[in-house]
Amino acid sequence: MANSFALILVVLTLLTGAAWVFDKIKWAKKRKQAYADFQAQSEIELDDKTLAKMYPENPIIENARSLFPVIATVFILRSFIYEPFQIPSGSMMPTLLVGDFILVEKFSYGIKEPVWQNTLIPTGHPERGDVAVFKYPEDQRVDFIKRVVGLPGDRIVYKDKQLYIIAACEEAKCGDYKKLDMEFLGEQNFKHEANTVKVYSEVLGDVKHQLLINPLRGEPVQAYFQQKDVTTYAYEWVVPEGNYFVMGDNRDNSRDSRFWGFVPERNLVGKAVAKWISFEFDRGADSFLPNWVPSNVRFERIGSIK
Repeated sequence: MANSFALILVVLTLLTGAAWVFDKIKWAKKRKQAYADFQAQSEIELDDKTLAKMYPENPIIENARSLFPVIATVFILRSFIYEPFQIPSGSMMPTLLVGDFILVEKFSYGIKEPVWQNTLIPTGHPERGDVAVFKYPEDQRVDFIKRVVGLPGDRIVYKDKQLYIIAACEEAKCGDYKKLDMEFLGEQNFKHEANTVKVYSEVLGDVKHQLLINPLRGEPVQAYFQQKDVTTYAYEWVVPEGNYFVMGDNRDNSRDSRFWGFVPERNLVGKAVAKWISFEFDRGADSFLPNWVPSNVRFERIGSIK
């Protein structure tokens, strides 16, 4: 759907742009000459409205020409600068909740053409701890959002709900795994979690963020992505060059790189930078309002994303 909308926007921009250009170089001159001829033949002064009725413009061309500046502005903003997204699931709780509307900075990881996502101008790469939006590798039509955990060349281990990383380096042996410190912040109930979960803080790179751990849920190691001939254990991965390892902050309720592998750099859409509005959709069973109508606005959640 995301790629389809981008393609539709490109086509609309090209069509309305063509109408705008042809009007500037040809049709507008013909209208101006026709208006001058009518005015010369008339004994009274004719206003613009009367002249337009005497020499009517094709309504399709007129609307296309008028809409071009608006469509072009939307195309540029959405394709190359910022794009709005809605959070549909709880995989990034507590950082992002269902109903959060976020802005994604499209130029953070390179300026790309909007349909096939080929990089036109390199501008940067993801950093450890970034919250990134990307095309789901198993279905390019779907956008996913996760936190960047592993960079190219990193060795990742996730065992007993604990994350370990050996950062990429040039030497064959870089050292031991670094156990990421997790500070326990307390227990909390969330509407989209069946059980009480534990809240921790964790530092990834320069980013300190919160994550959720469900102590009652076992680790589905048997379902983890297996990287053959590269690692020894099912809970261990080495990030290939040009790829990234991502995880949800809701560690026990997130389908991420542990299950399907790595995110190729060309799949990256952008960096999530801000929540511009947040709606709550939960309501009682006796409510007469449809499910898509918000029940509350969470103004306190508006702000930057860490």
